[in-house]
Amino acid sequence: MKLSEGVEASIHCAAMLAGVEGNATVSGAAMAEAFGLSSSYLLKHLNALTAAGVLESLPGPSGGYRLARPAEDISLLDIVLAVEGPQPAFRCGEIRQRGPVKLPASAYAKPCGINAAMLRAERAYRAALAGEKLSDIVAAFMDEADPRSVAASCAFVARHQRPQKSGSPKQ
Repeated sequence: MKLSEGVEASIHCAAMLAGVEGNATVSGAAMAEAFGLSSSYLLKHLNALTAAGVLESLPGPSGGYRLARPAEDISLLDIVLAVEGPQPAFRCGEIRQRGPVKLPASAYAKPCGINAAMLRAERAYRAALAGEKLSDIVAAFMDEADPRSVAASCAFVARHQRPQKSGSPKQ
């Protein structure tokens, strides 16, 4: 299975936003800069995360993005589904019912075994992603990453976060 680069970018952005203080935001342009992505490319994914309720978008010159709920309430599955959509990765086209060995429809009364196996694997994959919380990923990064990487990431967030004067603070 291959997930889009947008999934990786979205997870990194959500992890970055887990480090902002209070109800501050970080602009999409700053996050694009941090990860060497075009702003227009990243904006598409930030909008999907906002529509899915993972992020909150605040307009205006000091606006930007922040987590819509606590990092411990955001799973990798939430992010993957926001970016990739809810459809399963495998979509059975019932090709067994085509070609020169095609039989009458009555021969295909039982569901395709390949489709059933792929859907079982999809359920296991989604369950594993649902168990991976954004807060755990951020905590592991803080504990296990090279201290230079942690310092650089924290300094970037501190430099680019935009304090908000009004509105409810992030939960």
